[in-house]
Amino acid sequence: MRVVSIPPPAGPQFEGGAQPPHFPHQGPPGPGPYFPYGYGPYGPRPPAAVNGVAIAALVFGVLCFLPAVGLVLGVIALLQIKRRGERGKGMAVAGVTLSSLGLALWTVALVTGGVAAFWEGFRDGARSDSVLSLRKGDCFTSPGGLEGWTVKALKVPCTDEHDGEVFALVAVPGSDFPGDDSLVELGEDRCYERRSAYVMDGWSLPEEIGVYYFAPSEQSWRFGDRSVACVLGREDGTRFSGSLRSDATTLDAHQQAYLEAAEVLNVALDEVPASDSFDDDVSDDREWAAQVEEAVTEQVRLLRAHAWPVQAREPVDELVADLVAARLAWGRAAGTADPDAYWIREEEAWEATDPSLSITVREALGLATSPPAYDEEVEREPEAGEMEV
Repeated sequence: MRVVSIPPPAGPQFEGGAQPPHFPHQGPPGPGPYFPYGYGPYGPRPPAAVNGVAIAALVFGVLCFLPAVGLVLGVIALLQIKRRGERGKGMAVAGVTLSSLGLALWTVALVTGGVAAFWEGFRDGARSDSVLSLRKGDCFTSPGGLEGWTVKALKVPCTDEHDGEVFALVAVPGSDFPGDDSLVELGEDRCYERRSAYVMDGWSLPEEIGVYYFAPSEQSWRFGDRSVACVLGREDGTRFSGSLRSDATTLDAHQQAYLEAAEVLNVALDEVPASDSFDDDVSDDREWAAQVEEAVTEQVRLLRAHAWPVQAREPVDELVADLVAARLAWGRAAGTADPDAYWIREEEAWEATDPSLSITVREALGLATSPPAYDEEVEREPEAGEMEV
């Protein structure tokens, strides 16, 4: 037996046996309670249920995914609604209309062959082994390796052997396909710029690891591919295991502080003016030396401002002293107008900026301690009448 609590009648309650006033619009007095339209002794009458098939018909009609199914469901819903007195007729009618329109469009597309290309592109873009499914930090394998990678990329844990690791996604501006040349230029410029943000510790990056980038094709562009994928992979084409990432997700606060300070100087050193030979005009070189001097000054400031752990304090103090000497050397180069004397000063400044001076700090902080193997500089042949230094 179900027990239902019936609430007292609406209106004020009267004590002492007094009768409540009678209102004509509530119906004539008489035996038994009077309930206004729509209410009974158990509260409001429940509304008619919404037909579930009508909802499904509307969904299929809006998606235009399987229009024939949406059309059939819409017809079934209309019959059920009429027989059961349910709600949802509007949804059923909308589902039938949209599905009929979709079915007509699909018929035209099938005749012209357009739907085959659309379905293939949609399927490739939606499935998990598509380039479109990769995100920053993902590791993947590809049947053809990095050189043969087109649209197939199986995401795997970075602890497993893989062909590449995505370190950045560069958004392509505009709504129209920009062309292959523009995409290549975008990849070359932006991917190298963003590598240091993903691999803050350049010393931890193996020598054989190179930067690759994969741009949208005209076909993938039509299905929403709007990013250039920047990838790290081995230049010999073999697979490797383990993530190459070294950023805020993998480093502690002290490691980040040191690497951020070091990056200030690295950026300045990378801006060295391009020159094929020594010449008498060193104005650009002197300006660059002054920028390096400023970068060393900023690096020293950042190192002094951070509260280092006990084991790193002495190594950091020693490095700061070495950097102060390097700053003076770069300042002397920037202030030297004579070309022959300038090249001597610049060489002295490079020697004072020896990367090995930071090894003790790196060891104390738990960072990589093997300097990267840089390509040997190509010796520039002095021109006729030019003095060798």
